[in-house]
Amino acid sequence: MSEKNREAKRSARERLTEERERQKARDKRRRALIVGAAVVGVLGLAAVVGLLAAGSGDDEKDTSGPVAVPKGATGQDELTLPLGKADAKSTLTIWEDFRCPACKGFEDAYRSTVHDLADQGKLKVEYHLATLIDGNMGGSGSLRAANAAACAQDAGRFPAYHDVLFKNQPAETDDAFAKNDKLIELAAQVDGLVTDTFKKCVEDGAHDKWVTKSNKAFRDAKLQGTPTVLLNGKNIFSDQRNPLTPQKLRRLVQDADKG
Repeated sequence: MSEKNREAKRSARERLTEERERQKARDKRRRALIVGAAVVGVLGLAAVVGLLAAGSGDDEKDTSGPVAVPKGATGQDELTLPLGKADAKSTLTIWEDFRCPACKGFEDAYRSTVHDLADQGKLKVEYHLATLIDGNMGGSGSLRAANAAACAQDAGRFPAYHDVLFKNQPAETDDAFAKNDKLIELAAQVDGLVTDTFKKCVEDGAHDKWVTKSNKAFRDAKLQGTPTVLLNGKNIFSDQRNPLTPQKLRRLVQDADKG
C-alpha cells in the first residue's frame, strides 16, 4: 500500500473517531438538558406545593375571640418581642421560625454579635415569630414552640429561652417541638423559668392566637422566607452576592451609631 493510501485511511479513521466523540458530547449535553429540565420541574412543583401548604394551615385555625398578647410585646399590633434598649440608634428586625434550619444557622452564627451589640446599647432587636415550617412540613412544632417562647416572654425570660430552643432545634422533619413536655423540659435550662404559671401557659396554648396573628402578618408582608433580617428597615441577609458576616453587621451598627 502506498504512503498516500495509508494517510488517506488514517485520516478517515481520525475523522470517524472525531465524529464519534462529537456525537458522544451531543448525547451527553442532551441527557444533561433532559435531567436538568426534570429537576427544575420537580423543584417548581415542590415550591408550588410548599406555598400552598404554607398558605393553608394557619388560615383554618380559630382566630376568633381575644388575643392574649405576651407581656412587654411592642410594635404594630403588639407582635414584636423586643431585646435591647428602646433608644438604640439601630434596629434589627428578625422574622424566625423555631423549626427553621436556616434560622438556627443565622442564630448560631450571629447570636453572640447580636447580644453584644444589644448589651452595649447600640442595637435594639425586634423578634417576630412565624410558623412557616408547620405549613410546609406538617405538624405543629413551630406554633407550639412560638407559644412557649411567648410564655417565656411573660416571665421576662424570652431571650434566654429563644436561644435554648434554637440550640436544641430538632431536624426539620422531626416535629419534636410539638410536644409541650419537650418544651417545658428545655425551659429547665433557663433559670427560674419553669413555674406552674409557665407550664399552664404552655399546656393551654395561651398565646396560640397571638402566634397565628404574627404568622399572618408575616404572610401579609409578602416576605420571602425565614429568617428575614432587616437592619433599620433594609434587608441585609438575602443578598448572597454581598453576604452578611458578623463583622459586617457590627460595622454597620457602629457606623449608624456614630451617625
